Amino acid sequence: PFYTRKRLSLRARNLNGDRLKVNDARGNPIEIAAVVVWHVDDSAKAAFDVDDYEKFVTVQSEAAVRHLASSFAYDSGEGLPNEPSRENETTLLGGADVVARALVKELQARLDQAGVVVEEARLTHLAYAPEIAQVMLRRQQAEAIIAARRKIVHGAVSMVEMALTELSAKKVVDLDAERRAAMVSNLMTVLCAESEVQPVVNTGTLYNG
Repeated sequence: PFYTRKRLSLRARNLNGDRLKVNDARGNPIEIAAVVVWHVDDSAKAAFDVDDYEKFVTVQSEAAVRHLASSFAYDSGEGLPNEPSRENETTLLGGADVVARALVKELQARLDQAGVVVEEARLTHLAYAPEIAQVMLRRQQAEAIIAARRKIVHGAVSMVEMALTELSAKKVVDLDAERRAAMVSNLMTVLCAESEVQPVVNTGTLYNG
């Protein structure tokens, strides 16, 4: 080492990683890529502890991104009835800051041997693999529709309850069990229908109209 001279730059560098096709924590194929900002901190380690520190950074960065992808799910999604709730789960799509910190920690552990310090690391590309992209898009659309219908039904139930309570409190009309059931049915139909409801005028009574 004392008779060897090698010029090393200590300036910060960017490594723009290639898109990698890997499986996430649930086994779904995804495409992922990351950018890493790094610099040489210990020139002795960079020169003598590894054969080619730049190639070492590239290879270890790819390995770290692959390991990161397998540690998190792409998104929370809807679990099966028997599975625990996924509401607070950290995902690649929703937990950008947590994922970035995990990536930096993983990279630093791998690159310490080469005397390299990781300043920052971020995902630059994240998507489902083309073969399942359309299926996952339909799943996301279905989940959005279900969530919207759930809110509509919840709001409709609250409005029906409020209407019946107001009618009873102000003694506007005296409703027996059958009439109450009919009103609930009609109100739920009106409030939850996707298309505009056409009114029907009943010329008789509720019982023999």
